[in-house]
Amino acid sequence: MSNLTLSYFQIDLAWEDSQANRKAIEEQVLALDSCDIVVMPEMFLTGFTMSPETCAEPIDGKNLQWLIELASQSGKALAGSLSVSVAGEYRNRFLFITPEGRVAKYDKRHLFTMGDEPNHYSAGEERVIIHYKGWRIMPLVCYDLRFPVWSRNCDEYDLLLYVANWPAARRVAWRSLLQARAVENLAYVVGVNRVGTDGNGLEYSGDSLVISFDGELLKESEPFQATIESVSLNKDDLMEYRSRFPAAADRDAFTLSGVKRRIVEL
Repeated sequence: MSNLTLSYFQIDLAWEDSQANRKAIEEQVLALDSCDIVVMPEMFLTGFTMSPETCAEPIDGKNLQWLIELASQSGKALAGSLSVSVAGEYRNRFLFITPEGRVAKYDKRHLFTMGDEPNHYSAGEERVIIHYKGWRIMPLVCYDLRFPVWSRNCDEYDLLLYVANWPAARRVAWRSLLQARAVENLAYVVGVNRVGTDGNGLEYSGDSLVISFDGELLKESEPFQATIESVSLNKDDLMEYRSRFPAAADRDAFTLSGVKRRIVEL
């Protein structure tokens, strides 16, 4: 499949209110035109909460069942992260659900120390590559963006997909690093961030971006405004550029010790 169409939600989130967020998101997903994947921000049902003991649900709970039903009803794959409870601990888990009910997961690797996240959540231990509709997609979450070694592309993926609750105070870093990840990895990059103000008084600017493999801005959402955007990515263009400018062949040879890698075929 050469073209992959994504719709992404740069939206405000009701603070720690899964029911309200489910209702709003469901209405918006069902109203969308046809697309392959719908991407929502980090912790899109609660906001970036450090109260998982009251907000997180078991991974097989009603939030997952709702996502599976919504993917089936809408005919679209759904992606974004949730606060979940897993085997007595909490994870900031990226979920990718197909219309057929298949599920891929990635647990956020880099927990945000300045937001106290490591004291409430457990970090992920593996890199995940999702194979979907002929595309190789690497999911990452928010603070992961600051660590380029973790996202290093050794001909493993075509699309780097970030979901975030990235505060407006650091929007310059968000925008700059997204472009850097696209250029250095010769891949499309999509960064989806929320807007509004959360329960801690932090303001979010959105600044959701779609960036091509050469660093060009393909889509730039209006900052501080709730919006739903769509974009079509072309894999033939990506492969032609990699062939014409094979910088990846000159990358340094090293590997991350102790890191698990998992490919999920969907």
